[in-house]
Parts: sequence; C-alpha cells; structure tokens
Amino acid sequence: MNWRSNMKKIMIMMSAALLLSSCGLYNKYERPTVDSEGIIRDPLSPADTLAVAPQDTASFGNMPWRSVFTDPQLQQLIEQGLERNANLQNAALTVKMYESILTAAKLAFLPAIQIGGSSPMGTIATMHTSPSVETKSYSIPISASWTIDLFGNILSQKRSTQMKLLGYKDYQMAVRAQVISGIANSYYTLLMLDEQVRIVKEMSKMAKETWNITQQQFNLGRVRANAVHSAEAAYLSTQTQINDFERQIRSTENALSLLIGQAGQQIPRSTLAEQSLPSEFAVGVGVALLQNRPDVHNAEMNLASCFHDVQTARSQFYPNITIGASAAFTNNNGVLNPGKWLTSVFGSLMQPIFQRGALIVNLKVSKLQYEQAFNTWQNTIFKAGNEVSNALVNYNQYDANSKIEAQRVEALSKAVDATIALYHSSGTTYLEVLTAQTQLLSAQLSLATDDFNKMQSVVSLYTALGGGGK
Repeated sequence: MNWRSNMKKIMIMMSAALLLSSCGLYNKYERPTVDSEGIIRDPLSPADTLAVAPQDTASFGNMPWRSVFTDPQLQQLIEQGLERNANLQNAALTVKMYESILTAAKLAFLPAIQIGGSSPMGTIATMHTSPSVETKSYSIPISASWTIDLFGNILSQKRSTQMKLLGYKDYQMAVRAQVISGIANSYYTLLMLDEQVRIVKEMSKMAKETWNITQQQFNLGRVRANAVHSAEAAYLSTQTQINDFERQIRSTENALSLLIGQAGQQIPRSTLAEQSLPSEFAVGVGVALLQNRPDVHNAEMNLASCFHDVQTARSQFYPNITIGASAAFTNNNGVLNPGKWLTSVFGSLMQPIFQRGALIVNLKVSKLQYEQAFNTWQNTIFKAGNEVSNALVNYNQYDANSKIEAQRVEALSKAVDATIALYHSSGTTYLEVLTAQTQLLSAQLSLATDDFNKMQSVVSLYTALGGGGK
C-alpha cells in the first residue's frame, strides 16, 4: 500500500512539473540565415562579384588529393605526413576524447544503480542482547535513481556535446588539409629552388667564360683591367647566389621533414618541368563553401553548440525531478528469520526559486555567446570567399606573368648569343655582355618563381575550396 501511495505522489509531481512548462525546450538547431551571396569576386573583372558556382570549380575542391597532386614522390610524402604528422595525430586523439565524452552524455539518460551503502557489499553485525544470547543482523542494500529529463536539460547538453564533436572532426579535417597543402607547397618550393640552382649554375659557366675571355682580351691589350675585375665580380656573384639557394634548400628540407614526422634529411623529388597540375578553373564558387570548408562547418557547429547551451540554460529554470527505488535483503536486526527483501520507492522535485541571479545571468551569457558564434560563422564565410578569390586572382596573374616571362627569356637568350658573338669580333664591349647575361639570369629566375607561384595558387585554391579529401 505504501508503494502505491509513493508512486501516486510521484505521478502528481511529474504532472505538476509538466504544467509549469509553458514553452518547448526540445528545439533542434536550424541553420539561421547567413549572408553568402556574392562572396567570390570575379578574378578577371575588378567590379563583378559572382553569386553562382560553376560546377567545374566547385568540384575541384571535392577531388581526391591524389588526383590533384600526381607526382609519385609527392604522393609518398603526403601519405607519410597523413600517417605521422604530430598535429594531425593530436587532432585525431581529441576527436576520440570527445567521442568518449559524448558516450557519457548519452548514458546520463539511464538510471544510476548502486549496491551497498557505506560498505559496498552491505553490512553484517553481531549484537549481544544478554550474556547468553547472540543475534546476527545483516543488510545488503541496492538503490537506483533516475532523473526525468522533462525539460530537456540532459538532452540539450547531449546535443551540445554532439555539435562540439562534429566541430572537432571538422578541425581534424582542417588540420589534414593544412598538412597536405603544407607538404605540397614545401615540395614545390624545393623544385623551384632546384630549378634556380640549375639556372644560376648555367649562368655561372657563362660568367666564367666571359671572365676568361676578358682576361685574354686584357692580355692582348684590348680591354682595361677594370673589365677583368667586373667580369670576375659577376662570376663570384653567381657563386654567392648558388650558396644562398642551397641554404634555402636545406632549410626547406628540414621543414618538410618535420611535416612528415621525421628528422631533417634529404627529400627525394622530381623537377619543376615534370609537374602537371590542373590549369583551367571557372571564375566562381559561391555557397558551396558552406559544405566543403571544414573551418566554415566547424564555425557553424560551434554556433549549434551555443544554441543548445541556451536551451540548457533555459531548462535550469524548471524543476529537477528524480525518482528512484531502494531495496535491501535483511533480517531487520534479527526480527526476520530468514531474511527478506524490504523495498521502497521515492521521488523528489526541486524547483529553483532564488539563486542569487545566477540562472538569469547564465541565460544572458549563453545568448550572448550564441550571437558571438553567429558573428564568427559569418566572418568565416567571408574569409573563405576572400581566400578563394585571392587564389583565383593569383593563379590567373601568375599564369599570365609566366607566359610573358617565357617570351622574355627566349628574347634575352637570343640577345646574349648575339652580344657574345659581337664581343668575340670586337664589335661590342664586355659591359654589354654582362648586362645581357644579367638580364637573362633575372628573367630565368623570375620565370621559375612565377611557375612556382602558379603551382602554389593551385594548392591554395584546392585548400580554400575545402580540399584534402581521400
């Protein structure tokens, strides 16, 4: 009879709590309206802004990285980096930690069960009621309690944790994309430096020949000593350039080794001329960034987490309802023989009345954090659009410069050949030869740099579009 009476009281408390709830606290997150129109600028026009994403450019960000970076040696480096990069490993561990936290949040819906009180397995005691009578008592208690989540407190906390987990998965994907792009950029930097060393070494041979010819001309009395010294200085200048490029190669190899999780060492590689990257892109991308960019999605998941934090803060204004039951197998201090199970059911309802303003402040703070998260999400979208716009502009400009520099190198190569021929026939001076060679060297180095920058723009565009997929 007592059990039924207790259950009736619990049902009354639950019904009263339901009546106190005047608004729904089980709302799910829905994406708010965000300004994403025209976030990509037309790289060919300073005035146009694109709002629609052509299919080919948007799909470029979804391409597997092996289809973008086809150099076999670069692919091996990327595979090693994805397996051994320390930052990527730590990001994966963070995801595992939050998966464990989410599991705990899901288990919060289940009742808590406990065996024993102060002693885990119960108590056994001996009582002497008289010198000749000894009574043994024992009790093995079991209790269970369950918090009824009528107002969504546990549910909203679980949903908030789910959003945070998704956000950390996005962070993991962002780190993965950074590792891929970092390895690719370092690899292409090495190829550019190799090409620059090759160019300067060839120019060094020409400078040495010019120096020798000038020395011969001086011995014949056809030029002055300052011509010999100038030719020698031009040759020595090429030697310092070679040393500087080789220093940069060693530094870049060390940085790339760190990215792929190994000690600094020589990196096997091909040549700049052997590279083949996508070369044609549409001029816009648009809101496809919302799905592809891990940082954009991460910012939205943070917004969703803040939304559920607001729901949690609201739920704290409502009662906390707990029901439970307890049982103990006992002989009731020797009265019951043999022992029997004694059971009871209990329930509690706690309604916060005055918490020194803590609940109100907590709700206000949660709402302000939601607004902050929305602003961050919006700004991340604008930032993503800028990065895509910059990558498209850079690619188009460096591609145009590369074509112009190639024509310039061809013209200056002919000029050098013609100038040297005139010099041999005494039709010109050493100064014109040195000037022609210097101009050719500068153009060749610029061409190598433009080709590298064009490759780097492809990497930047791929990353800006949320690339780095399997």
